Amino acid sequence: MDFLPQFGSFAFTMLAFIAAISIIVAIHEYGHYIVGRWSGIRADVFSIGFGPVLLSRKDRRGTQWQIAALPFGGYVKFAGDANAASVGADAAVTPARNTMHGAPLWARAATVVAGPLFNFILSIAIFAGVVLVSGQATDEPRVGAPRDLPPVYQSLEAGDLILALEGQEIESFAALLQIASDLPPRPRVSYEVLRDDRAILVEASAPLPPVVDGVQPQSAAMEAGLREGDVILAVNGADIWSFSQLRAAVDQAEGAPIDLTLWRANGTQEGQEIAVTLSPRRTDLPVASGGFETRYLIGVTGGMLFVPQTEAVGPLAALSYGVSQTGFIITSSLSGLWHMITGAISTCNLQGPVGIAETSGAAAAQGIASFIWLIAVLSTAVGLMNLFPIPILDGGHLMLYAFEAVAGRKPPEMFMRVFMTVGLTLIMGLMVFAVFNDVLLCP
Repeated sequence: MDFLPQFGSFAFTMLAFIAAISIIVAIHEYGHYIVGRWSGIRADVFSIGFGPVLLSRKDRRGTQWQIAALPFGGYVKFAGDANAASVGADAAVTPARNTMHGAPLWARAATVVAGPLFNFILSIAIFAGVVLVSGQATDEPRVGAPRDLPPVYQSLEAGDLILALEGQEIESFAALLQIASDLPPRPRVSYEVLRDDRAILVEASAPLPPVVDGVQPQSAAMEAGLREGDVILAVNGADIWSFSQLRAAVDQAEGAPIDLTLWRANGTQEGQEIAVTLSPRRTDLPVASGGFETRYLIGVTGGMLFVPQTEAVGPLAALSYGVSQTGFIITSSLSGLWHMITGAISTCNLQGPVGIAETSGAAAAQGIASFIWLIAVLSTAVGLMNLFPIPILDGGHLMLYAFEAVAGRKPPEMFMRVFMTVGLTLIMGLMVFAVFNDVLLCP
């Protein structure tokens, strides 16, 4: 079910982008605010957005909470700050203990690092929550439910425990996937299953048919109108029976247009065959061993012949998954940035505001679950970016605090001004390049 029906409109894309950014910024700035408060630093203003104030209220601690007209960021202005970026002290305010510039070094450092940390916590919480709600596939190869497939496909029954595939014994779900991926494509394969406490032989379609389990935002498949649940019946007029055949056809095309015949599982065209043409796109993908590989992709992930049986996940396992998923995004982002700097991969992998807005709109159009997942990914990216040692960003402040910790004094005022000017120039230059990248180089 679509999250909002107006997908494709500029207003919808902007609404999704603003919603995602506002949530991420609110969490980031709340991290600064709450840890600053716990550390004895008073906040004068907590703002979502910049510019003219639309709504505001002042709490009993004297902090003004507000929503401003330009919803593309936010800030916390602490007592004694000369501006919203906490760059320089207000000359009219004595740097007392409850001001940002009069607080101990540990309090200032903790307050600054809390913003990115809260972004990571948000990501971990979302990833963990998704696993808690949806569960995970059991280790035993048991059918949870048949998938909605075209009549030409023959599935298994709910509750079937797969004992063997094409005569090869199956001991686990991972073993089923491995054996299934090695099978040559064919319309039918042989299963030995345990059904109603009896081991029987049945014939059904291969475990990994060319079914679309997910469509990536801003992909060729998304633009061509592919949906989750679609089944690819033919590529360039040739029938296919496995997802590996689709992958091979896309690789061989090397970016040339390919014709797909789809069977639609849901929507107004449910049960109908649809013809689409799309062009695979050059994509740099992270590999498990580190680095990247370049492939041509249409932007779909494959699914199984059936929905696997799932089991509930405990809080600790869910938390572990959330941490590992967040860690993977961080490490792959750093690797990607390094490979772009060295020229190993294209700078088209860097998205600016336009690209992020389009991705937000596409994710929201796919459903609330996809949109929430994107928020988790973007939250990790925002937290990581803010830790870069660039003036103006949180990492730049932490670098100055490190200097103060080592030297025993704050950097000279002249150095601070030059340092922050350089940082602002870098940020503005990166922003201009990102927009230019989105609009002209990699539209």
